[in-house]
Amino acid sequence: MGKKSRVKIQKSGSGGSAVVSPKEMMNLISELLQKCSSAAPSAGKEWEEYIQIRGLVEKIRKKQKGMSVVFEGSREDYFPDLMSWAQENRASCDGFTVADFGTEGYGLRATRDIKAEELFLWIPRKMLITVESAQNSVLGPLYSQDRILQAMGNVTLALHLLCERSDPASFWLPYIHSLPQEYDTPLHYQQDDVQLLLGTQAVQDVLSQYKNTARQYAYFYKLVQTHPAASKLPLKDSFTFDDYRWAVSSVMTRQNQIPTEDGSRVTLALIPLWDMCNHTNGLITTGYNLEDDRCECVALQDYKENEQIYIFYGTRSNAEFVIHNGFFFQDNAHDRVKIKLGVSKSERLYAMKAEVLARAGIPASCIFALHCNEPPISAQLLAFLRVFCMTEEELKDYLLGDRAINKIFTLGNSEFPVSWDNEIKLWTFLETRAALLLKTYKTTSEEDRSMLEKPDLSLHSRLAIQLRLAEKQILEKASASGRAKRMHFQKKLEEGAPLPRYEESDIALLENTDADAKLPIILRKLEEVEEGQEIQVEEYSPVLNGEKAVHGTETNGDKEREENQEETREETREETQEVNTDVGSASNRSASRTEENPKENSE
Repeated sequence: MGKKSRVKIQKSGSGGSAVVSPKEMMNLISELLQKCSSAAPSAGKEWEEYIQIRGLVEKIRKKQKGMSVVFEGSREDYFPDLMSWAQENRASCDGFTVADFGTEGYGLRATRDIKAEELFLWIPRKMLITVESAQNSVLGPLYSQDRILQAMGNVTLALHLLCERSDPASFWLPYIHSLPQEYDTPLHYQQDDVQLLLGTQAVQDVLSQYKNTARQYAYFYKLVQTHPAASKLPLKDSFTFDDYRWAVSSVMTRQNQIPTEDGSRVTLALIPLWDMCNHTNGLITTGYNLEDDRCECVALQDYKENEQIYIFYGTRSNAEFVIHNGFFFQDNAHDRVKIKLGVSKSERLYAMKAEVLARAGIPASCIFALHCNEPPISAQLLAFLRVFCMTEEELKDYLLGDRAINKIFTLGNSEFPVSWDNEIKLWTFLETRAALLLKTYKTTSEEDRSMLEKPDLSLHSRLAIQLRLAEKQILEKASASGRAKRMHFQKKLEEGAPLPRYEESDIALLENTDADAKLPIILRKLEEVEEGQEIQVEEYSPVLNGEKAVHGTETNGDKEREENQEETREETREETQEVNTDVGSASNRSASRTEENPKENSE
């Protein structure tokens, strides 16, 4: 491969701290674990808890200064080794090279013309870092005995990555050398940068991501130091918070789902070289070829020689991009803002509303999303708001009236209002709710735009302000849309316009249209989850023979986005009472129907 591994662990010298006794460090770790495992703070106290956790982490980081594993030289020094390693292991290397694209970071550049849908990149299984490869590595003995690792594939990948990074003879070292040494996810923000997100809809996920990562680090630090099965792990001698944060970020920005070798289920994987591709709008173009046992990617569009080759990461919001990938995508057609709505249990009509919603497959309390495009609400949210605003007589009609069952299918269809009054109420509610949410921000959109014009603004501050502004713009559009719809239906009411009625012949309209607003309520959308669950994020994709496979919902914890059942997770949490099912995506965010989670665009 050319160079030998150049790894060093700085244990002393310039910038190094005084030697810390194992007992002193273990006391700090125990304190951190206890703090992160305590009950969730009361509403409004989340920031205070974050400050306390961050303070403990900074104490630990200060005492660990100079003890992290680092590689000599710059990242780009190792790209030739990456390409040579890929070629030796029969990956495709013709037609592209790794290049620096300025503000977008490193990516793939075409070295010849590539046609749309042309297969230009494939990576064999042996090159992938997977949960399966972790089980067959030095981490295997600990994995076989620790239920947390077994339940959390993303954590397994993070620890696997750290063990391989510490091994100068690791098969994956050319790939590990090519990874960024630092990331731009909120885990790496300064406190002032995180504070810029206070008041946003995304801040809770950011704070949860940090708390979950700190809890996991504390738990696994103690496990590595005390568990007999961890005695041979290289992490026993050096396992810093910065090391774990790096590994979590590497996994979080790159993990994807692929089928296991026998094709019976999916597993998590890091896909070398392919994860160098940056994101753009488009369609998913990556699949897994089970016959040839390799990940394959076809070109999203025509590329001329020297143009950058892009892939589509999936329909993620900018909150998901910022929190889990470390970049903000300016032209994001799939941007959205979370909004939590629920029918009050103290309401007189609660039981009737909950029953109608249940028949439509919608919980009485749920997290929905307001979208950046028209219409700003999905069919599911439209159905919820219609039921939310129903009178007692309207509820009886949908529960007991003629063709009540068929009417349930029209709840999410914009062409079949419950009544003009109902439409006026729901759009008035949306207009008012969006306007109220806008008032919770500490700055105006104009002030955010002015801040973004400052030339000395740090990258992390810029990302936070861009996300904050994007949320406001979506809420402003939603409020304006609600106002326009309200006026439209008020006019219908005043004119005495006849109410469109659902007929049996309209079933074709309900079932065979591409318009989301006309779909029957059958399946919940990814961004809409019941209260008590964490937001699902399209964090990784099962790449199965080029087709998007729909798998069971996985919560992020961040969200643990694993194929394991929630019952198993709950058992594990009860047993350990120490870690949460998440690596670092407050969302982690994930029900994975999307494709690609290769990297941070900013790296």
